[in-house]
Amino acid sequence: MRAAFFDLDKTVIAKASIAAFGGPFYRGGLINRRLIVRAVVSQIVFLHLGASEQKLARVRESMLTLTKGWDRELIREIVREALEDTVEPIIYAEALDLIEAHRAAGNRVYLVSASPEEIVQPLADHLGVDGAIATRAVVDDEGRYAGEMEFYAYGPFKAEAIRELAEAEGIDLDESSAYSDSYTDLPMLEAVGHPVAVNPDRVLAKAAKERGWEVMQFSKPVRLRDRVSVPSLPTTATVAGVTLAAAGSALVAWRFVRRPSAN
Repeated sequence: MRAAFFDLDKTVIAKASIAAFGGPFYRGGLINRRLIVRAVVSQIVFLHLGASEQKLARVRESMLTLTKGWDRELIREIVREALEDTVEPIIYAEALDLIEAHRAAGNRVYLVSASPEEIVQPLADHLGVDGAIATRAVVDDEGRYAGEMEFYAYGPFKAEAIRELAEAEGIDLDESSAYSDSYTDLPMLEAVGHPVAVNPDRVLAKAAKERGWEVMQFSKPVRLRDRVSVPSLPTTATVAGVTLAAAGSALVAWRFVRRPSAN
């Protein structure tokens, strides 16, 4: 069995997740305007320069502090209610083409993201893919975030989770594909036989060139509701793991949300 593993930010959606859910979280009383401004600035840096491991580690700790005490069911409710209006308009059409092509070829499709599972899983359900690998926070007996991480879907941990899933589901990783924009996802890309760099940051673009990996540029956000047919696989690009004959076709919600004292 083959599978395709898609990173989320800048690969499936055109913005960091906080750009989509900052407004709903603010209206839900979870964050203030200052945090939204800081998040947007961080997003601009992320989109143009990428993010170092050190920065992501600082942001992760800030996120844990910020979200401690939040009610998980409230987060899920906010995400469900906001999904159609906030995330659907920023899904890349090219990503949807690939997802549909993989599904038409009989391949499993998974989202793999460092964003919280409360955001990633509803989006996976919305897209109709087979599942998601995402960051999980520790929740206390009252259903509130405890300020600790149970599983961080980042870097090598993504690759480990993919291998565990492949073993459990009988997926042949050598025949499978992975798509990502960030050099931090090199372990995930190296875990499969057909890695593809999508809108790559500078480090990943260099690595992809050195290794002869395919590079794709996604630039056309589109609403799911506006898509009326299953597109054919592009003939000018090799979609890893999918044959032309078979094709018919964040933390980052909170990744860049920092407490005011963080610099």
